[in-house]
Amino acid sequence: MNPPLYPLPGAQHLSRRSFLAGGASFAAAALLSTRARGAVGTRFAFAGYPFSLGVASGDPLPDGVVLWTRLAPRPLEVGGGMGAESVEVSWQIADDEGMSRVVQSGTATARADWSHAVHVEVAGLRPDRWYWYQFKVGAEVSPKGRTRTAPPRDALPERLRFAFVSCQHYETGYYTAYQHLAQEDVDLVVHLGDYIYEGPGVADRVRRHLGLECLALDDYRLRYALYKTDPHLQAAHAMAPWIMTWDDHEVANNYAADHPEKPAKRADFLRRRAAAYQAYFEHMPLRRSALPTGPDMLLYRGLSFGRLAQFHVLDTRQYRTPQPLGDGNKAPTPVLLDPQGTLLGERQRDWLFSGLERSSAHWNVLAQQVMMARVDRAGGPEVKYSMDQWPGYEFERRRVLRHFQEKRIKNPVVITGDIHSNWANELIADFDQLDSMSVGTEFVGTSISSGGDGAALPKAYEHLLSENPFLKFFNAERGYVRCELTPKAWRTDYRTVPYVIRAGAPVTTRASYLVESGRPVLHRL
Repeated sequence: MNPPLYPLPGAQHLSRRSFLAGGASFAAAALLSTRARGAVGTRFAFAGYPFSLGVASGDPLPDGVVLWTRLAPRPLEVGGGMGAESVEVSWQIADDEGMSRVVQSGTATARADWSHAVHVEVAGLRPDRWYWYQFKVGAEVSPKGRTRTAPPRDALPERLRFAFVSCQHYETGYYTAYQHLAQEDVDLVVHLGDYIYEGPGVADRVRRHLGLECLALDDYRLRYALYKTDPHLQAAHAMAPWIMTWDDHEVANNYAADHPEKPAKRADFLRRRAAAYQAYFEHMPLRRSALPTGPDMLLYRGLSFGRLAQFHVLDTRQYRTPQPLGDGNKAPTPVLLDPQGTLLGERQRDWLFSGLERSSAHWNVLAQQVMMARVDRAGGPEVKYSMDQWPGYEFERRRVLRHFQEKRIKNPVVITGDIHSNWANELIADFDQLDSMSVGTEFVGTSISSGGDGAALPKAYEHLLSENPFLKFFNAERGYVRCELTPKAWRTDYRTVPYVIRAGAPVTTRASYLVESGRPVLHRL
């Protein structure tokens, strides 16, 4: 079965051969297949429930989906309470919730050198339908998960419902938003990054990280395990397939390719990045096409929902050049128009442009990390833009918007995470001419919990709407974004909770917007 990728304009890039030759190797030969080196155990007496981290599915295709779990009877210990032996795990998938009509089953090997994670790429399923799945090892049975396949690529579904999320700092709030999301009627969930935060534990927060800052593979593994013990996150994973991409905190704050924010030797940082990428793959429902090789991991890809929507899933961290003016909000200078400055890298950009031009979908969705609209953050005559976002790479930002316009890309919609607040933007052709035509739209989603309790409109942000007429909505509460697409229209609902520093917050729809097909302007409902 072909992976959900456009034809790539070259082999996987940013290869770090010198790194691999000089230190620990995470060889691509370790392909999480059903075969493993050495003995494979089939009978175990576990020290605890081995499916403590739940189950998940992802990257739905018309004929299949990825199923995931990880064996961890003691999830908050190094090694998860498992030994050095690989373990055989059974799986089955059925077309009824009671699991009485099993359509496929098999075994997979939970490899010790890949943290006893299991990735099963199921193929041969029927398109556009729901399935249920489960794992078993010895006498232990996992929770049930629900997943679905995509419609046939040439079909035009009546609708698609999905939600997108990002930024789930474990220490700064409860995952109440996931508790509500798990009850939503959606076909899939898109995660736009900051699944974990890499920093050390801090006292006097809502919850606390275990250990110090993540630097090595076991550090990242323990951090993912801590996050995945949350029951609301597990419930949200179990109710629908997820499409995953990352931002910076899966490795280190504001890193750019092989440049960390904190000074470090390049070889040391690449070793850290390799550890972070391996732990990310181990804990996500990703296909073998994303298997990391050292500090390289191919995450950008395309996924379709028939001819209704094409998801162009981007990676704006692994290939970006360093922020030319550093981090923070800065006044623009000519260096931002350097053609060499990039968030995407040349090959990913070429892949994106080719995919957009060839797409036959009614809606082209750019699932990515940092805000594309060029928002003036300063009040009055002063002008400042965020350097970690697309305006810090202004030449490439303009190039993408020009591609939307000149190639007449059908209904481009950018979905964004990162900044712990909700925004609704019209992407105008020329941000130096604020009355220029809109060539696309952007919906920015707030955090699940990062930043603690938010506010509807903090006083420090009141000037944003007047300074930026293309900005139609701003909100800094916590929550998620729910979207419903038909061939004629796109509806976005900003679903928010009033607090996260204690459990039990209700959810409400703070605002809703409509985009009509062929008219990239925002209508508030």
